[in-house]
Amino acid sequence: MDLLRDEDLAAAFDHAARRYDTLVAANPGYHAHLRRSVRRLGLPGYGEGMRVLDLGCGTGASTAALRSALPGADITAVDASAGMLERAAAKPWPAGVTFVHAPAEGLPEAGVKGPFDAVFAAYLFRNLSDPDAVFGAVRTLLTPGGRLGVHEYTLSGRRADRVVWTLVCRGIVQPVAGVLGDGRLYRHLWRSVVEFDTVERFAERIRAAGFADVRALPLPGWQTGIAHTFVARRADSATGSGR
Repeated sequence: MDLLRDEDLAAAFDHAARRYDTLVAANPGYHAHLRRSVRRLGLPGYGEGMRVLDLGCGTGASTAALRSALPGADITAVDASAGMLERAAAKPWPAGVTFVHAPAEGLPEAGVKGPFDAVFAAYLFRNLSDPDAVFGAVRTLLTPGGRLGVHEYTLSGRRADRVVWTLVCRGIVQPVAGVLGDGRLYRHLWRSVVEFDTVERFAERIRAAGFADVRALPLPGWQTGIAHTFVARRADSATGSGR
């Protein structure tokens, strides 16, 4: 099976949107892990007066995590799937949360403009055709020294972690998704992880895009060695080279 990309992937998410929240709710720690990753951004003062970009917001789980930790921030939440975004926007949100339909590669065309004090992206970069180009675009949207947080499935490189990921996907996730008619998307999920960067390679990718102080932090539970939080800051001539 080929990996899904661009319009094909957006269409698969559109189809899965109605059942997506039910499936992720079965993942132990899913929402708590997102909140942990947001806290790891280290933004001060509950985000008061800050602008934060939620890149690849899906049905709004990452948006809710940002809002929980940063109630004072203005949050712009973006996704390429109209179906997922519709589910997200239909939930009750306080003032200061805005949803925009756009691919990560097309933010300027959708009217998404910086500067942002932080960008957060959950489960996004392994799905992109050109993650390096998107990292470059994200960097331009950030204020100098602005924070980047990425919450992503990136395997440690140990064989045991790949085996656990495969067992969970093939033994639990894919059979359930197949019954619901979303088997293609969740077969893509398995493959997109095993063919993507290891945690070390992904951290180097972030550094190469012009970010400094890059840290890769594990997430607990069954996802240890499978999912990580990456935090960094935009580097420039005033704050460092990013290397």
